[in-house]
Amino acid sequence: ARGKVSEVIGNAIVHYRDDLDLQNLIDFGQKEFNCCGGISYKDWSQNIYFNCSSENQSRERCAVPYSCCLLEEQETVINTMCGHGMQALDYLEAGEYIHTNGCIDRLVNWLHSNLFLLGGVALGLAIPQVMHLLFTYSILIMLKVIVKLIF
Repeated sequence: ARGKVSEVIGNAIVHYRDDLDLQNLIDFGQKEFNCCGGISYKDWSQNIYFNCSSENQSRERCAVPYSCCLLEEQETVINTMCGHGMQALDYLEAGEYIHTNGCIDRLVNWLHSNLFLLGGVALGLAIPQVMHLLFTYSILIMLKVIVKLIF
């Protein structure tokens, strides 16, 4: 599970700005699990917009998405610029403003703790399909019998 989650999150980070639905999904996950990046917030350097290299002319250079930011209780409007420059800070300094722990471990732990729920949902989706196949097969058998009786 950890390997597949790492692969999916790494791919998602690279293509973060390419797809608005993917971007919203990542932002939701980072907010929900209070995490940032795959292993740490520095993973966002894999994205061309957030990369810290001197060749990167993006306004988001060395930043992380706003969904990584720590929210204050009295904050009513989300500051979407709060993640700017965070990759340039060390772990302790960045920890004052953003979630510095990655999402891989949090997501794997969630998957393990909700394994029975996920299995139940998968089984609930599979049973009607199997029943449909059985009913279709029984109708096919009945049609073969009817055809033999008629001809």
